[in-house]
Amino acid sequence: MLKFIFWSLLAANAALFAYGQGYLGHFSGNEREPARLRNQLNGGRLTLVSAERANGAAAAADTAGSPAAAAKPAPPQLLACLEIGNFVLADARRFEAQLAPLGLGDRQARHNLPGTEVSSYIVFIPPQGSKEAADKKAAELKQLGVSNYFVMSDNSAMRWAISLGVFKTEPAAQNLLAALQKQGVRSAKLAPRMSGSKLLAYQFRDVDATLKGKLEQLRAGHPGTEARACK
Repeated sequence: MLKFIFWSLLAANAALFAYGQGYLGHFSGNEREPARLRNQLNGGRLTLVSAERANGAAAAADTAGSPAAAAKPAPPQLLACLEIGNFVLADARRFEAQLAPLGLGDRQARHNLPGTEVSSYIVFIPPQGSKEAADKKAAELKQLGVSNYFVMSDNSAMRWAISLGVFKTEPAAQNLLAALQKQGVRSAKLAPRMSGSKLLAYQFRDVDATLKGKLEQLRAGHPGTEARACK
């Protein structure tokens, strides 16, 4: 029994001696092996850097390799509004059928182009802004002895204006205007009325380069039409 204890203590002391000399390394990783340092390749070229410098280099590497660091593609250029015209009714229907596969929905609209010829002349009092204001102005006309008038209530630029007469010729309209001024109607005016145009145009909103190319290709099949910025 004593021999066993003796040899056990001897083995433990030998192990402690080897550990203390660094032959068995260290559990914390701070090893003391002189031979290990002597056997390193190019040990003289090693350079110690500070923790701040090492962390900065690592962050720069991460940033350079991240998707966010890659150049972002430029957003596509959009035209706010593109108009294509001018179509007669038959060609407009054919063009509209060709547009259907594009599925533009409310990004597409059709409208009549304004006429270019005078059809008549109107004597009127400009829009009053509301039905109440127009009725008030009509009551004033009655007091001045004017009974031939009409309050315009349609959804147009002349809504709540008061028409005093429409004439085929400008001299006839001028005669009425002069007579009304003698009666004390100072706010009456004269203006030509344009004939309705039979030409149509299409307007397209948020047009990118791809859509513009498709529209131009369709337009090319309709000689005499043109693409232009919306007014």
